[in-house]
Amino acid sequence: MKKGISLFLIMMLTLSLAACTSNTPEAPAGEGSGEGIAATISVQVEDEWREYYQQVADRVKEVHPNATINFIESPSFDHLDVLDSTDVTNVDVADVFAISADRIHGLARNEALAALDAKEMASNVGGFGNYDEGLGGNFMIDGEYLAFPMNIETLINFANSANAAESGIDLTNTIEFTELEPQQMLVPVFNAWFAVAITNTADIELLGKDDSGNLFSDLTKDFSDLEPEKQEVFRVLFEYWQAHDAAGTALWDADGAWGYMDSAFSTGGVTSIRLEGPWSTGSLSNLAGNGEDLEILPIQQVTVNSNPLAHWKGGWGLVINSRIEEDEDKMMLAQAFIEEVVNPDYAVDFFKASGKILENVDADVYMNSDLSDVDKEIIESVIESYQDAPARPLFTEWGQVWDTWENSLLSWSAVKPSTVEEAYAQVKAAFDAMMLNF
Repeated sequence: MKKGISLFLIMMLTLSLAACTSNTPEAPAGEGSGEGIAATISVQVEDEWREYYQQVADRVKEVHPNATINFIESPSFDHLDVLDSTDVTNVDVADVFAISADRIHGLARNEALAALDAKEMASNVGGFGNYDEGLGGNFMIDGEYLAFPMNIETLINFANSANAAESGIDLTNTIEFTELEPQQMLVPVFNAWFAVAITNTADIELLGKDDSGNLFSDLTKDFSDLEPEKQEVFRVLFEYWQAHDAAGTALWDADGAWGYMDSAFSTGGVTSIRLEGPWSTGSLSNLAGNGEDLEILPIQQVTVNSNPLAHWKGGWGLVINSRIEEDEDKMMLAQAFIEEVVNPDYAVDFFKASGKILENVDADVYMNSDLSDVDKEIIESVIESYQDAPARPLFTEWGQVWDTWENSLLSWSAVKPSTVEEAYAQVKAAFDAMMLNF
């Protein structure tokens, strides 16, 4: 990211040319010596990944025996918090670390990330089709690739087959959300992470950019000015709240919703379907008869007003700290480590360690492995759901949508709107205020 690297490379080229004219030429570091790269880097790792990351480090060191790879064990979001509260020079911030895709713009703005030779890395790793049309393209900022794809993610549907059978819900066919009883499918729609799966069915733009780069939101329009299909989505959300409010459930309680949903989804409960991420497999499996009653459905198998649910093409990337950008050996070692983390030959091992699904690996690799049937269903559903999903908005301003949406939806329980127009007015007021920040 730092422009100083250009000067550095020019100097390196000058020195290399000078060496070529001397009587005793020396091989560049990492080439011709048989000992590979001699450098030291630090790598952020979560506890569950550590065994796999150690295997990655061992494979890298087979090629570069003089390399040193130290681990900083920290949950990814905690590690990012440390970076946000300090800077890239902090020794507690690793040279290589994982980021969620939505963090790329903020970190780029703070010049925290080194530019990667991503196309060359993708060629070395293999398995990528059109790199720029996938997750990798989302990591290009101002002409530089600042992260390398780690994994894809999106929401899928988890079903309790015993509860579904008791409720007469056919899990083999398309399921229309509006035809279910309010508690038969639970979605914490006050949380925009889940709500967008519903708003996307009518292409509602919570916050977008027009062709000129100007920010806009559909939710600053009057209700009467919304397209009919967008009005109908808000009618569905309003009636969903109305039913849960009348029943006295905790679905509109930001703290209590999660426990309520778990209880209702347990075998013998009233809920048959949960919209969740693959990271929730373990807990939901335990609730569904220790896995006996758990089924996995692609997100688009459920529709709203006949339009399939659609989440986002979400994911994570691996990045390099900008503080080492001008150290060629460290950069080479860091890129080699990243390439080995997402080596397709070890995709199944990576999934077992982290639950992460590689973008550059065909589903058949997972299907023909020794993974459990449930894991295979999850991977298949995630890949299918991901292919049909819209791209996730990654610009920094979108971060203000989270609280704006949540506060406006939760306000319904206090305000008690009697019509969809009154309910939508709370949302519009919140988004009008949000847009003033821009």
